[in-house]
Amino acid sequence: MVGFGAILLWALLALFTAASGGVPPFELAALTFTIGGALGCLRFVQRPERARALRQPLPVWLIGVGGLFGYHALYFSALRLAPPAEAGLINYLWPLLIVLFSAWLPGSTGLKRGHVIGALMGLAGVAMLFAGRDLGFDAQSLPGYGAALAAAFVWAGYSLLSARAGAVPTDAVAGFCLATGLLSVVCHLLFETTVWPTDATSWAAIVLLGLGPVGAAFYLWDIGCKRGDVRLLGVAAYAAPVLSTLILVLAGYAPARPSLALSCLLIVAGALCAVRASRKA
Repeated sequence: MVGFGAILLWALLALFTAASGGVPPFELAALTFTIGGALGCLRFVQRPERARALRQPLPVWLIGVGGLFGYHALYFSALRLAPPAEAGLINYLWPLLIVLFSAWLPGSTGLKRGHVIGALMGLAGVAMLFAGRDLGFDAQSLPGYGAALAAAFVWAGYSLLSARAGAVPTDAVAGFCLATGLLSVVCHLLFETTVWPTDATSWAAIVLLGLGPVGAAFYLWDIGCKRGDVRLLGVAAYAAPVLSTLILVLAGYAPARPSLALSCLLIVAGALCAVRASRKA
């Protein structure tokens, strides 16, 4: 349930990003990851001994920062090099990859048929969100498609390695977020032109992004991966794009489409298959 809290927060990502105005991607990442890292550091003020969680071996830092920064850098690159719809659809292979690769986790009870069926139904549900759109996987966008696929593998790998590194406290994620924010500043200065928000609504959206989808969500996801059923979380993650679309419709940023209802049904059915498989495990 804690891990699913992250999925609920990620459902707000598109809404807050749309409300943040024309801030470039790496600049937005720098602002929001800094806020998210600062959120985690508040625990250090209350209990200074928790700051010891930042004293981790280099491989742990490489996994944490590589996962957070690597995923977002690849995904932003995919959006620049390929059409957003196609890139987004390819990127959402990561929940399926989590389910498939979870069988190799230490202590795993194995991968059940229900997990695979549930993940495939979830992927089909996400694909339904793109039904009726003029999708065209052209050769010129191959680098972007490759970046989107690489991003999916990076996030799946980060999630599974987090589940494996159960001894690493979640407080360490604060350091990963701050390091990601710093690397995002460097990329912003190298590749983008600074565009500051022009109104209070945009600033509020950025702060909410940093506190929720790009802040608390990563702490919740870390707890869910380490203490929960990562296979079930992988299937449940397909709810994020559907909930995100529903929120955009309710907020007036996107039109309601009949395919949205079928998408919801597929993802709910897939999640139920995964729950049943986990109970049998």
